[in-house]
Amino acid sequence: MNRFIHEGFVYHIYPLGLCGAPNRNDFHSKPQNRLDYIHQWIDHIKNLGVTIVYIGPIFESTSHGYDTSDYYHVDRRLGDRKSLANLVQAFHNKGIRVIFDAVFNHVGRNFWAFRDLLKNKQHSQYVDWFDGLKFGVRNPLVDNFTYKTWKKYYELVALNLKNPQVKEHLFKAVEMWINELGVDGLRLDAADCLKKPFVRQLKKYCQKIKPDFWILGEVVHGDYRKRTNDKMLDSVTNYQCYRELFHSFNHSDFSEIAKAFQRQFGDNGIYNEISTCTFLDNHDVNRIASNLKNKAHLYPLHALLFTMVGIPSIYYGSEFSIKGKKHRTTDNELRPYIDISKMYRNKDFDLINAIKKFAEIRKSSIALCYGKYRELFVSGEQFAFARITNNEYIIVIINASGNNASINLRITEIWNAKVIDILNNNDVFYITNNNLNVSPIWSNWARILKVVF
Repeated sequence: MNRFIHEGFVYHIYPLGLCGAPNRNDFHSKPQNRLDYIHQWIDHIKNLGVTIVYIGPIFESTSHGYDTSDYYHVDRRLGDRKSLANLVQAFHNKGIRVIFDAVFNHVGRNFWAFRDLLKNKQHSQYVDWFDGLKFGVRNPLVDNFTYKTWKKYYELVALNLKNPQVKEHLFKAVEMWINELGVDGLRLDAADCLKKPFVRQLKKYCQKIKPDFWILGEVVHGDYRKRTNDKMLDSVTNYQCYRELFHSFNHSDFSEIAKAFQRQFGDNGIYNEISTCTFLDNHDVNRIASNLKNKAHLYPLHALLFTMVGIPSIYYGSEFSIKGKKHRTTDNELRPYIDISKMYRNKDFDLINAIKKFAEIRKSSIALCYGKYRELFVSGEQFAFARITNNEYIIVIINASGNNASINLRITEIWNAKVIDILNNNDVFYITNNNLNVSPIWSNWARILKVVF
């Protein structure tokens, strides 16, 4: 088990947006080193307590980055190999590892091999590079052939990952990313679309080059256990908790997230043996500040994010509580340019300081990184659970009410003990005869209690 990852905190950057790149690539301009702007964010990211930065997509593409045209060149709207290598090294200098988006399920129509297919049709030497290719059948873009796509988007052409030449092309690209650019891992886009043999071969290839290489998979639906193991994905995006996290606050009903936690991480939890990456928002969904009805809930919700089972992830800018909604025709509002100096001039730091504190507590707690989950109390606006290892017992209490609350918990494993609130000034409480009474739990806040054995 990679301790650096499981005890880590991920910061997700969408560079085309953050760096203010044009929406479309003209494929003839000289590279513009917009990646250099991210250097201005590094101290801020480090200050949050981040240990892993996920940057992507970053390689040459037509528009949003997930329509790759060349895996061996950095998108000219962002820079070049040298500027990317310098950025990775700058993060490494701060003790932060870096993972890249790897879009291997599909490419864009400007991918060099697909352009050859458009030109040479049946005579192209790359006809076997694309999945489901059939000539004599017009596709919606009026080519005289059709092919498999990602979710019927014909601008996204599915690769034939069974073709040894395709695999070699992709694997050699990753080798370059590791050896020349210094990347520490991948986030596999559309990992639920990738065949298992391909993922196994990719994992084996990467670990031969870099033994502690980490692969996070984007998986939305299905059983995460089928793809997460020592030979495939190291971790997977936990979409199965995503909506329940903010719905529980919006609906004043913690039973929603409690049921999800119990199903995944309880005594017979289906995901007890795997690692998940937890998040409140990302480049594909509404910003969390737009999804929450009550802005004050950002605080207890982030406390929950950093104490629940999983590796916490923050999407760039959401620590400033910025808003953004997904629209039918564009995701630009989710992926904006942000002036970091303006954020520091005009925003308060309450949420940033809270996230920093939550991250510090999680990093210092073996139970919060590895511990078993046990539900203690569930009501409409209060939720309590424990994270337990052989040597540490942590009790988390979340209050989503606008009023202070009191709570009495039955702690069956512990008869008498002192507990210290490691979030709030080391306040002291006592477990007496298996009972713990905690008051007050401040409105829209949390307590994180450590049992003193």
